[in-house]
Amino acid sequence: MKIQQLCKRVYDSTIALSESRYGAIALFFLAAAESAFLPLPANVLLMALCLGKPSASFRFATICTVGSVLGGILGYGIGLFAFEAVGKPLLNFYDPQRQVFTEVKNLYHDWGFWGVVIAAITPIPYKLFTLGSGILKFDFVQFLLASIVGRSLRIFTVCTLIFFFGDRIKTWLEGNLIESIAVIGTLAIALLLLLKLF
Repeated sequence: MKIQQLCKRVYDSTIALSESRYGAIALFFLAAAESAFLPLPANVLLMALCLGKPSASFRFATICTVGSVLGGILGYGIGLFAFEAVGKPLLNFYDPQRQVFTEVKNLYHDWGFWGVVIAAITPIPYKLFTLGSGILKFDFVQFLLASIVGRSLRIFTVCTLIFFFGDRIKTWLEGNLIESIAVIGTLAIALLLLLKLF
């Protein structure tokens, strides 16, 4: 199956879920699970919900942010209290070469609080940073504040764009799924470089 067809199938399935009465509930739990251990991104469902009802974009953004931050706390707890039983298998699954984990340590060493903010914004799997925060015993208050700031920036930026340009963005996304993923990733990397520069 071509990548475009696979993305279209995932997109269509997500749209169907977003149109059900359980969409907002699913968004909360998916956002929480993604930040702690799940490989499925909540952004697709978030965007589908917002595109289906642009006037409720900020409500969906709040639900997604709260779920993501709570999931981050769970990931932190796994890294701090249950590394051998749960954290290590997750780390082996997502980062067997420990490349991202090394990057996490470097970000903490160089940036501290802002390292978590960067992680919360960029496309690097946030679950690895929540897990790494617990493993490295990063200050929990700083971790929590950085998670709130970073996840809010990322989630509310997307929802604000949909709120103001909903129909036009939906038309573009449906015709350019691969391109939209590339654009979002490029913007996140550009933001990371700007933060590092200044």
